[in-house]
Amino acid sequence: MLTSISPLGERARASRWWLTTLAYVVSSVVGGLALGLLAGLVGGLVPASWRSSPAAYLLVAVALVLGLLLDLRLGGRRLPTWRRQVDQAWLGRYRGWVVGVGFGAQLGFGLVTIITSATTYAMALFCLLSGDPTVGMVVGGTFGLVRALPSTFMGRVVTRDELWRVLAGVERAAPAADVAARLALAAAAATLTVIAMRGT
Repeated sequence: MLTSISPLGERARASRWWLTTLAYVVSSVVGGLALGLLAGLVGGLVPASWRSSPAAYLLVAVALVLGLLLDLRLGGRRLPTWRRQVDQAWLGRYRGWVVGVGFGAQLGFGLVTIITSATTYAMALFCLLSGDPTVGMVVGGTFGLVRALPSTFMGRVVTRDELWRVLAGVERAAPAADVAARLALAAAAATLTVIAMRGT
């Protein structure tokens, strides 16, 4: 998806890259805000005494470890995910900003698009655990923003060679991103476990 929206492609579709990208980033933030708000509201239905209990922390820690194991593909299992994102046919059918809104909203909401790491589920879990819509929106909005910002790296891509260079750079960075995501899951699970043990 990162390479779908570039000055090269947008020029071919008679669209303005900056407008498509702006719509994409803003829509991703809005999608993240919506997910965080929803998770915070749902979490608020659970009594605060239980959400802050050692049992709740341990339960979330176990879920994070399970996500980590799925990310590692142990036993051949993988995360539940969607097969595709916004229909690629949109790229030639609709104005650039419409495509940007569609792609961005799915990306920011996180759970309705291709999920490559359990950190997406972890983010939703933390919003839920907070039980606070405001906290959920801060976490979700940040999630949506961080997920969309790499699209701005495409701003100088005006030739095919530049597009291939960016794509090659993304492929080179992917293993390090996977390691970072797995370390984050492990660290969060360990932190919650320590908090839970101190609270018992």
